[in-house]
Amino acid sequence: MNIQTSAAPATTPLGGGRGDASDLVRGVSPVLAVPFTDTGDVDVAGFHRVVDYVLGTGVTSAMFPGFASEYYKLTEDERRELTGILLSRTAGRDDFAAIVAVQDHTTRMAVARAREVVDAGADLINLLAPHFLNPSRRSQIEHITAVLAAVAPTPVVLQYAPAETGSSLDAATVAGLVAAHPNLRLVKVESSPPGRLIAELAALDPPVTALEGYAGVQLPDAWRRGAVGTQPGCSFTEIYVEIWRRLSTGDEAGGEDLHRRLLPYISYWMLDTELIIAAEKQISFRRGLIASPYCRKPAHVLDAEELRRIEVFLTEFADLLPDLP
Repeated sequence: MNIQTSAAPATTPLGGGRGDASDLVRGVSPVLAVPFTDTGDVDVAGFHRVVDYVLGTGVTSAMFPGFASEYYKLTEDERRELTGILLSRTAGRDDFAAIVAVQDHTTRMAVARAREVVDAGADLINLLAPHFLNPSRRSQIEHITAVLAAVAPTPVVLQYAPAETGSSLDAATVAGLVAAHPNLRLVKVESSPPGRLIAELAALDPPVTALEGYAGVQLPDAWRRGAVGTQPGCSFTEIYVEIWRRLSTGDEAGGEDLHRRLLPYISYWMLDTELIIAAEKQISFRRGLIASPYCRKPAHVLDAEELRRIEVFLTEFADLLPDLP
């Protein structure tokens, strides 16, 4: 189980102490998509382009693999190869944090994968608790605890995605985990709406840092309640960067206005996870970032109206979304 990269081990925190790689997970932190060929093979060269594109947008962190990466459709070898590509590009950088996700259902496998990617150079772990066949809350906490202990002091982002997993999480539980495992540094909140939990986490003593997910549907509200960043897909990263820039530099009205323009699109696409994956793939294809919008089956097939609306989207935001070579 080896990921081949030239990365340095991530067990040495960037800056030491609390000033480690988790401090780079601020603003927009995209989830990397995996391009496929028209026949469904992984487009390795295309993934290199995706990584280069994201690094070029000025963000300081990115995550792979996530739901937006179709991680559940990748083989073990594909997942390792693509993770290695990301880590080879971020090795040695003190201005960018590579977040590698661990979604294994079995605690033994999750611990092994987490250790493997930390040894390969991951700056942070993104941990999704087990959810298949509805494990007990106690089992989920034990799973989270085992991974936190296995990778300490590497920082961990705990992903809370109740719509996709059916799991439940509260601030008191998080507070207990943080007290026992201080390398739990962030919670990615994808409840709908996320704001209340984000505010409850921010009010803890000490406060727990939160990211907003779910394609940024509630981004301004999450920002007002204390979220330090958002973690959407990567096909139109520039729009999210501009929204966050406006919000964080005193132009709240401008950030709200740009988000209001984006909201009709992302709120529709987020009605189904496979729908937004297909839409983002189509946007990346139309921008020239990837060579094919193919999604591995089972997948959402965009109909004529959905494709038309993507063209409307690209026209409306053309000033922020240049064609990519």
